[in-house]
Amino acid sequence: MRSKFLCPRARRILIFSGVAFGLAWGVTLFSHLRPSSRRARWIKEYVSRYQPEADVLKLDPAICSRVLETARAMTTRPIRYDPGYYKIAFPGGDVADDTGVCADVIVRSLRAMGLDLQNLVNEDMKRDFESYPALWSLRGPDPNIDHRRVPNLMAYFQRHEGVVAMSRDEADYAPCDIVAWDLGGGVTHIGLVSDRKSGHARPLVIHHIGGNPTEEDVLFEWDIIGHFRIDK
Repeated sequence: MRSKFLCPRARRILIFSGVAFGLAWGVTLFSHLRPSSRRARWIKEYVSRYQPEADVLKLDPAICSRVLETARAMTTRPIRYDPGYYKIAFPGGDVADDTGVCADVIVRSLRAMGLDLQNLVNEDMKRDFESYPALWSLRGPDPNIDHRRVPNLMAYFQRHEGVVAMSRDEADYAPCDIVAWDLGGGVTHIGLVSDRKSGHARPLVIHHIGGNPTEEDVLFEWDIIGHFRIDK
């Protein structure tokens, strides 16, 4: 009569296979969770070090008008949300004008006032690479993508522009202010405060979160983790 149980060798093979399968799934799961947890940890650390400045000057209205005109023009034509990596010209480079992400709204808009964030972020990262978030396992600056990443823009603005309090009072937000949010799970977002207001008297925001860029009432839709004003 044959035994109803597996022989010792078969049991060892089965146990080994189960352990190997479990390890493979664990590594896969860890590789997916690690980036988001690392970003969430960075957000928490960034907010804990956040230091608003007193009496940050508002951007000159004439200059702000040019910036908003450029940003608003993006809401009137199809711009496909595309976070892909592309090799672009430097300085003054850009991805195709019918593609972009939230950071591109800021980059393209500020070029209307003569600020090239691609070049500014790159030069600042060359000077002090360690002051920028280590979220992408890079060994040095990459002018093709650095300025298109929200955490890098947050680091640059905190180092070189006006840092404003992250309040829940709409009166504290001026046209052309830049706001960064935590969407949850370590996902960051960024947008430009408009000079138009909602029916609730809140400033609208020009941003790109999917589909096409829009101008809408989302200022307090997510957790604010940065509030900046171009003043230098």
